[in-house]
Amino acid sequence: MELVLITGMSGAGKATAAKALEENGYTVVDNLPPSLIRSLLDEFTSSGLSEKLCIVTDARSGKLLNGLQQALTALREDNFEPKVLFVDASNSVLVSRFSELRKSHPYGTDTRGVLAGVEHERELLHQVRLLADKVIDTSDLKPEKLKQETLDSVVNNSQAEDGLTVRLTSFGFKFGLPIDADLVFDVRFLANPYYEDSLRPYDGRNKIIDDFVMNDPSAGPYVKKLTDLLMFSLPRYIEEGKSSLTVAIGCTGGRHRSVVVSERLGADLRASGYRVVNTHRDVGK
Repeated sequence: MELVLITGMSGAGKATAAKALEENGYTVVDNLPPSLIRSLLDEFTSSGLSEKLCIVTDARSGKLLNGLQQALTALREDNFEPKVLFVDASNSVLVSRFSELRKSHPYGTDTRGVLAGVEHERELLHQVRLLADKVIDTSDLKPEKLKQETLDSVVNNSQAEDGLTVRLTSFGFKFGLPIDADLVFDVRFLANPYYEDSLRPYDGRNKIIDDFVMNDPSAGPYVKKLTDLLMFSLPRYIEEGKSSLTVAIGCTGGRHRSVVVSERLGADLRASGYRVVNTHRDVGK
C-alpha cells in the first residue's frame, strides 16, 4: 500500500495538497486522530479498498496528536513506510489568509486574535514538523503549484531517467488549454462515455470508463503510438537538458477520454523507468 500522511498548519493548504492526491487515485481520509491510523490501515488492507491512501491529521485532533510519533514508529516496525508531508507557511501569510477569508483561527480567540492562534498552533506542531519527510512552504505558492509540489514530493522512482519528470495533464478543451503544456494531444475522436447516462457520473479513473473508452478500436493503437512517440522523444529532451516535460491530453470536458488516455500513457512510461506525475485538471468540473 502507498500511504501518505499530510499534516501541518491551519490555512497552509493541507486540503489543496490532499485534493491533488485524490485527483491522482488516492483515497483521502481527513481529520483522523493518529491513534486510529492503524485500525484504518487494517480495514483497508483486509478489504482491499484501496492501494493508495492519504490520511490528513493535524491540530484538530487536539491532545491526540501527541500520539503521532508513536503511531509512525509502530507503522514502520510493521513494514508500512508512510510518506509524511508537512504543509506550512509563514505566520504573516497565515494571518493574511485568515483575514481575507474572515475566518477565525482554530486556536484564536476574540481576545488574543489570529496571530496568537497561529503561534500557539506552531508550538503544538513543532515536534510533528520534525517527523516530516518533506516540508512544503506555501507562502508564495499558488494552489496549482502546491498540487504539483505535493505530487513531486510523493513520486519516488529511483529508476527514473536522469531526473526528467513527465507531467501528464488531462484537460477539457471547453475550459481552455493548459498554459504550461509543452505538447498537446486531442482525443475527442474516441468514443465518449458522456452520452451513456449510466456512465456519465464516473470519471476516467474508474474501470468501467476505462473499459468503455479502450473498447473503441482506435484507442489502443492511439495510446501505443503516443507511447512510441514519447519513448522516441524523451531521450532527446534529456540530451537537451530539459528536466520537466508537460504533456496535455484533451477531450471535450476533461472528465472521461482524456483521463483514460493520460492514465494509460502514464502506466506505460512508468513501466519504462520514467518519473511520471498524472494530474487531471478538469475532472471535478
